[in-house]
Amino acid sequence: MAKYNIVMLIDDNEIDNLINQRIIESASICNHIFVHTGGKSAIEFLKNADKLVEVVGAENGLPEIIFLDIDMPLMDGFQFLDEFEKLPSRIQNFSKIVMLTSSINSKDIKRSKKYSYVKEFINKPLSKENLTGLSL
Repeated sequence: MAKYNIVMLIDDNEIDNLINQRIIESASICNHIFVHTGGKSAIEFLKNADKLVEVVGAENGLPEIIFLDIDMPLMDGFQFLDEFEKLPSRIQNFSKIVMLTSSINSKDIKRSKKYSYVKEFINKPLSKENLTGLSL
């Protein structure tokens, strides 16, 4: 049985997305995986999903976990987090963010901890061990 209904991947690297998607699928931790190659489309998705939540009254359309890359063009991971802060509190309270990045910069780790909804910081590549060890 899946632990989560929806998981979202946000990474501009399509190969990383494909690999991470396969790892998530093989770990059987969720029913659905939504993949975005940029922060802007992910924010729009969350806004639209929230409108559905308002109408239907259930969080079924929102991801419980968002795996977020830091280094992306147009809107990087921290810019995404700043936009995420502007979303309704029901999204912020429901969706937990896991930074999934190749960054080993201690400043990035420290900076991500300033956001209360960032629950973990994982270095790429994602692994079954990372997934089963999530403490959200």
